[in-house]
Amino acid sequence: MSRVHTRSTTSPEATADFGAALGAACRGGEVILLSGPLGAGKTHLTKGIARGLGIDPRQVTSPTFTLQAIHHGRLPLYHVDLYRVDSPLELEHLELFEEVDGPGVTVIEWPERGGEHLPPDTLHIRIIPAQGDERRLELTLEGDDPPVHLAGCHP
Repeated sequence: MSRVHTRSTTSPEATADFGAALGAACRGGEVILLSGPLGAGKTHLTKGIARGLGIDPRQVTSPTFTLQAIHHGRLPLYHVDLYRVDSPLELEHLELFEEVDGPGVTVIEWPERGGEHLPPDTLHIRIIPAQGDERRLELTLEGDDPPVHLAGCHP
């Protein structure tokens, strides 16, 4: 199954607001993949998701060196950053995706570095910088049982 939805944001705050709408819609067990170049707004979006889960967004930073951070709110947020992963083989012995089927929400930045180790049923958001602070968000539902309830979120 693959369905694409497009949204636009005009500022980092609007990107975070869209993330907050996503977080508020989460029920637990969702996996959200965030792709885009450096500085595209992946962490701003994650901070918004955290806010929607009742987590102070100031606590959320990209776990580039630790690979994963766990934050607790209405649902746990498992924030994974694969930027420093050179090859999907590096992930074989790490237990980064153990909680995917649990009660929390998993957000994975730089999912293209995860290869076959990524969960199958996801909402994949590609953040495409436009002019200035504008961003185009391409939301793709992937897998046989993707989190379709997230596709219609509005900032």
